[in-house]
Amino acid sequence: GGLYYICIFTVAFGFSAGSQIIIGRRNGERRYEAVGPVVLQGTLFLLVLAAVCFVASRLWGERMMGVMVSSDELRRATMEYLGWRIYGFFFAFTSVMFRALFVGITRTRVLTMASVVMSVVNVVLDYLLIFGHAGLPRLGIAGAAIASVVAEAASVLFLAVYTRLTVDRRRYGLDRLRRFDFRLIRQVLSISGFTMLQYFISMSTYFIFFLAVERLGQRDLAVANIARSLYIALFIPVSALSTAANTMVSNLLGAGRTQEVIPLIRHLTLISVGITALFAALLVLLPRLFLSVYTNEAELITASIPSVVVIALASLSSAASSIAFSAISGTGNTRHAFLLEMLALAVYTLYIYVAVVRLRLPVHLSFVSDIVYYVAITIGSIVYFRRATWYQKDV
Repeated sequence: GGLYYICIFTVAFGFSAGSQIIIGRRNGERRYEAVGPVVLQGTLFLLVLAAVCFVASRLWGERMMGVMVSSDELRRATMEYLGWRIYGFFFAFTSVMFRALFVGITRTRVLTMASVVMSVVNVVLDYLLIFGHAGLPRLGIAGAAIASVVAEAASVLFLAVYTRLTVDRRRYGLDRLRRFDFRLIRQVLSISGFTMLQYFISMSTYFIFFLAVERLGQRDLAVANIARSLYIALFIPVSALSTAANTMVSNLLGAGRTQEVIPLIRHLTLISVGITALFAALLVLLPRLFLSVYTNEAELITASIPSVVVIALASLSSAASSIAFSAISGTGNTRHAFLLEMLALAVYTLYIYVAVVRLRLPVHLSFVSDIVYYVAITIGSIVYFRRATWYQKDV
């Protein structure tokens, strides 16, 4: 259920990533008044998109899960979760435009504060609603979904209040919402259209990975979910640095400082690999300690250790490739980034088909697919920055 939600969310995230590139370029050009219209028009567009995704999920979500999930028990639990979770589309789609604004103008500290607000609300409500404490009903999986939706709403409210109190709305053109500007939306979509499709296909392919693993058995699916959660934790610093690479490249190009782009990519890559190597080493040396956070079942912990080792290696490959790949989008050439992603995902999907569907290899060998994917991304990114005229891309 979470993967389904994220697959839809990545469409909005892709739009905001394209918006962020434009905002970063305008910020670098010191055309601050052009930032606000992108944010406001983008928010309107994403709210409409959220409504479409909500209605579509209501109408066809259960039918889709019936086709994809073989276990009746898992399918019922998934729909119990999604029945509430999809209300979060409206808040999550709004929050990504705040993220695009603050990353694009390089004021990212507020995003940390918003994340703290969201996390605290989510954890407290999880405790109250999943288990039924403080006189509230015991809702189980549905309680987890409700907690997530309320947490996203709290984050959006915090960002809206912070923006109104601390951002110079006139300077950034945030006081100029008059009507829906189709011309501006088309301009943003010319950049973000490829990132929307790219992120959606990328996450959908990851969704397919878990559907394939589910057919190996519920124990393998449990191992895969635990490993995925640790993998995401390892990827957090990489993701943050990749976001920095994206907006800093866009700002540098907007300011005409082209010669600083490649040194920036190298510097961020070294930081990314260094931080990830530290956490990956701890994970490999102390796997039972980290796995005990997720389960106290000794057999499940033992079964998960090989997957932990593989995802630690995969995280190192992601640390080396994600910075350069995000920098490609930062140049504004989202079409090239999309094509590179599609090529890497084709290789990834082929490996999944052979390893999981045909050969039915152990789940830890299935995660080798991520290493294959990131190696392909690394090679493509190096070729791009060495051969393409990326510094001439106009946004």
